[in-house]
Amino acid sequence: MKILPFRAVIAAATLIAIAPATYAKDADAPVTEAELADHIRILSSDAFEGRGPGTEGEDRTIAYVVGEWAKAGLEPVPGSATPWLQGVPLIETQATGGTATFRVGGGELAFDADGIVLTGRDASVSLAGVPVVFVGYGVDGAGRVNADVKGKLAIMLFDSAPFGDTLPRYRERRQMLADAGAAGVLVIATDAVPWPQLRDAAGGKVTRLASAKSGAPVTGFLSPAAADTLFRKAGQNGAALREAAQAGDYRGAALSATADIRATATVRSYESNNIIAKLPGAKPDGKAVLFLGHWDHLGICAPDDPKDRICNGAIDNASGIAVLIEVAKRLAGGARPDRDIYFMATTSEEKGLLGARWFADHPVVPLADIIVALNIDTIAISPRGTPVATIGRGKPAYDAVVRAVAETLGRKIDDDGEADSFLQRQDGWALGAKGVTALMVGGSFSDMPLLEKFLGSDYHEPADAFSDKIPLGGAAEDADLHVALGRAFADTRRWAGDAK
Repeated sequence: MKILPFRAVIAAATLIAIAPATYAKDADAPVTEAELADHIRILSSDAFEGRGPGTEGEDRTIAYVVGEWAKAGLEPVPGSATPWLQGVPLIETQATGGTATFRVGGGELAFDADGIVLTGRDASVSLAGVPVVFVGYGVDGAGRVNADVKGKLAIMLFDSAPFGDTLPRYRERRQMLADAGAAGVLVIATDAVPWPQLRDAAGGKVTRLASAKSGAPVTGFLSPAAADTLFRKAGQNGAALREAAQAGDYRGAALSATADIRATATVRSYESNNIIAKLPGAKPDGKAVLFLGHWDHLGICAPDDPKDRICNGAIDNASGIAVLIEVAKRLAGGARPDRDIYFMATTSEEKGLLGARWFADHPVVPLADIIVALNIDTIAISPRGTPVATIGRGKPAYDAVVRAVAETLGRKIDDDGEADSFLQRQDGWALGAKGVTALMVGGSFSDMPLLEKFLGSDYHEPADAFSDKIPLGGAAEDADLHVALGRAFADTRRWAGDAK
């Protein structure tokens, strides 16, 4: 863990010093839209510069969250090297140039930035005459690498594999191909994510855990149109290849092509932080409840735009941190729950769930002791009265508690399963992969049209800034829901801690 920057220490100390030790507020009072708005307005202000990890925006975020949690009565985790913080070592790679030329059909085929984005693992990478193979989703129905990729350029589909709901996401599949010896991995963009948006994001800085396995020497993305052009030049039909890849026993297809690739990059090591606090239980039994949500966003995302350079991340995920703060106030302000409750604001979710993955590998509380992790992300989407959906549902005892708590609050349950598609796209996935029951509960993932409208417009753009138009009614209801869920799971009489 690193020492908290001096300016952040001073800011946090100031916040704590000017406030009472705990909030003098009725712990049973509903969370209000105004309370959430106050936090979101601050956390998504330009002063926080989009809350980019490793920036002054991180320092300000740490100071604010620590200050609010300390005022609520939470404590730093005992024995932590740096109180309130868990250092997360990261390596950032910034692509500075790259070219790819395919020798196919007796000629050469090259793509510009409109068709391909390349990132080298090291400062300089050069590949020559590398065979090209299309691997579909990169894994078979059993989750194993499905083709011989050693020394080859593997071209893989971005989308989740249709033949297994629990199969790895593209980042994990890409790493599996690297582990199998791929010289490079190019991912074909999905139509669900606009190519310009993906191209701009992938063409920026790529971050990984310093402890992570080395990826392939070259990685990148191909636009769907560029991929189809390459397939056609190699005598293949893109639609037919995608169709064949739908089978769980697909073994890939060697293309009549080789690739020459050059890529340059700058590489920087730095440390960011998870923010972790503890609410000691009144009757601790060795089990714990964990609330989490990511504090980070994209930072200064448009350096050449003189009008608006900052991706403020009001909905994604200042809204989630606002809810974590208010949930902490309620749970700490009333009768103390039986069990210990931990609160964690993770770093670098936007870069691949990195803070959550680091915590899962280096937990400050044994993972086996966490009876449930409740993740809060992108919560300010829906209005009051929206039914409750659960990402991570499927364990009857947990589902029953969620249903009972929601119905007690007058909420309906949405169990149509549409939210399941987001299982691997949120921090709970990193914990679930280690055996922790991780749930994301609320209305934002119940109303798919509203969520998709956000994902197709303000999401990851400077437009995700605070305004009075953000619907906070549903977020306030979901905050009350999480207070009730925290009390239910932390009650040793209501929840034994070993149910499935």
